[in-house]
Amino acid sequence: MSVTSPTLPASSADAAPSPTGATRAVVQEFLAARLAGDTARLTALFADEVDWLLAENPAVPWIRPRSTAAECASQFTELMEHTVPEDARASVDAFLVDGADAVLMGHLSGTVRATGRSFEGPFALRLTVENGRITRHHLYENSLSIAEAVSDRAH
Repeated sequence: MSVTSPTLPASSADAAPSPTGATRAVVQEFLAARLAGDTARLTALFADEVDWLLAENPAVPWIRPRSTAAECASQFTELMEHTVPEDARASVDAFLVDGADAVLMGHLSGTVRATGRSFEGPFALRLTVENGRITRHHLYENSLSIAEAVSDRAH
């Protein structure tokens, strides 16, 4: 998966991180683990119980309810099983952090392995970090484009 993001300011190493700085650091670690496909690290970053929101779509195998750290981390593996990894792209256009909350906005695209059809569209991801772990993961994306790419019916 290819991910591009804006340059982010470095924080002072000798100062205790502010809540905003701590959230930014965890989200950056989440993005790095996601890019590396490191599900063990992703599992460690998610809290034991996660408020996961992604509009359920029975036609799309990797889009389903999740609530535990292991389930949340496995979403990456499931996505890679059903899509063509070389075609996966995500760009982050905005990375906003306020205290425990972070919002990333950007664009994603990919190809469904079974159909060879592509999907694309904007996304917004809201994460909440508490005690160094992600407790909220709400993803808003172009689910219609993804459902159409999974479908074996002609458009």
